Amino acid sequence: MAPAIFASPLPLCVCLLLASGFAEAGKLLVVPMDGSHWFTMRSVVEKLHHRGHEVVLLVPEVSWHLHTSLNCTVKTYPTSYTLEDLNREFMIFSNSHWKTRESGGFSFFMNPLSDVFKYIFSHCRSLFNDTKLVEYLKDSAFDAVFLDPFDMCGFIIAKYFSLPSVVFSRGSFCHYFEEGTQCPSPTSYVPRGLSRFPDVMTFKDRVWNYIALLMEHLFCHRFFKYALEIASEVLQTPVTAYDLHSPVSIWLLRNDFVLEYPKPVMPNMVFIGGINCLPGKPLTKVSNLSFSILKKTGLGHKNAETNNKNKIELLT
Repeated sequence: MAPAIFASPLPLCVCLLLASGFAEAGKLLVVPMDGSHWFTMRSVVEKLHHRGHEVVLLVPEVSWHLHTSLNCTVKTYPTSYTLEDLNREFMIFSNSHWKTRESGGFSFFMNPLSDVFKYIFSHCRSLFNDTKLVEYLKDSAFDAVFLDPFDMCGFIIAKYFSLPSVVFSRGSFCHYFEEGTQCPSPTSYVPRGLSRFPDVMTFKDRVWNYIALLMEHLFCHRFFKYALEIASEVLQTPVTAYDLHSPVSIWLLRNDFVLEYPKPVMPNMVFIGGINCLPGKPLTKVSNLSFSILKKTGLGHKNAETNNKNKIELLT
């Protein structure tokens, strides 16, 4: 039988793990998501390793970008699919949604689940079939699991080994985010992710926002059904999405609170907006030379209109 749900208060080790230089280094198990999700997480993983934390990256043998070189320990495990299978199913999925893009955002809910997501979810079963890797993870005494919530495997690993989890995400397009964090999100005031409604909704907008939430429940249950079957198989007990989301210790949200809809947040939600942006360029410096040139040219004896024109020409 798998270990019980980790329900203790926020562990001190997680706070120390994410704190800066003065904290003692910790041991972190990273369960990433392939594709564009990894590009952002990678920068954080590199920074954690640079600060002295021991980082172990857990990746499947077949992936698009996860095998890019990193200066940390990488543990791989075999998968039941090839890279050709993954590419083929992704192209089928992508082409089908390009054909139906005119139907609006809700068309995504109506399409059948692509096999590409079944491949993404199935790698977690392959991980737990690797008995040597499971024993290694059990004996390594990690302090926390750093995960991307999309493929659910990080949740399963954290629950199986009774480890605190730190979620790194832009948010969730499903209602499990609000339910798992017990964060209020009334449909009369907070628009759903794909609704495109403003923060001040009319009565008609609120009705459609509630319908969008109902469609979310139908879609999300179907979308994550295969992943929950794997979770129930690994944990040897029936598992719901709420069971996996609710024990999360910290939610690191890659967005800015001021850019979001006004809504309540919970104490374990940390906004880290700006991490998806390029570093800002320094402002152009204005030297005293420009002003000295203006004085020597005698521009003060001309009228104001000519003055402004010549200043612009000199400065450009």
